[in-house]
Amino acid sequence: MKRLLSKLIFKLNGWKIIGIKNFPKKCLVLSAPHTSNWDFMLGRCYAYILNLTPKYMIKSELFLPVLSIFIKWNGGIPVYRNSKNNVVDQLVELFKNSNQLHLGITPEGTRTRVERWKSGFHHISVKANVPIMLIKMDYAKKEIGVMCEFNPSGNFEKDMLFIQGKYENVKGKIPEYYNPKIF
Repeated sequence: MKRLLSKLIFKLNGWKIIGIKNFPKKCLVLSAPHTSNWDFMLGRCYAYILNLTPKYMIKSELFLPVLSIFIKWNGGIPVYRNSKNNVVDQLVELFKNSNQLHLGITPEGTRTRVERWKSGFHHISVKANVPIMLIKMDYAKKEIGVMCEFNPSGNFEKDMLFIQGKYENVKGKIPEYYNPKIF
């Protein structure tokens, strides 16, 4: 039912899925730009259409008594932004202890303009030895999907420049909130 409804939403709004549709058993799913709350709905529809059940990072403040049940059921993993709890190592362990894991991350960390992306996704990918699926949500073209599967070299600057190049012409829902210079 969720898949059919998602297909209908995409069709009615003119969205199309691009790129590869088969994901590795374990990978980071990097989604950008993240400029609106609508990005979450769009991403969930995309996942339902592809029959994916990703986990995703979400601020802990949203884990309210009743809402937290739905968020966890839907794949949410709380991020406690006010404490130093080594999220990178926790997620590396999650990858190591999982047979299958698609972990969705919005590297901007917020819906507003940032000077640079958070870099934890790169460290997670390198330490857990998992590829990064570079997904774009291009509101100008109404396209969503994988631009490429990327295996980081471990050279942070080189890898970030590659990723920056992939996203430089992608338009978010609120373009002025997106900074294409990611680091």
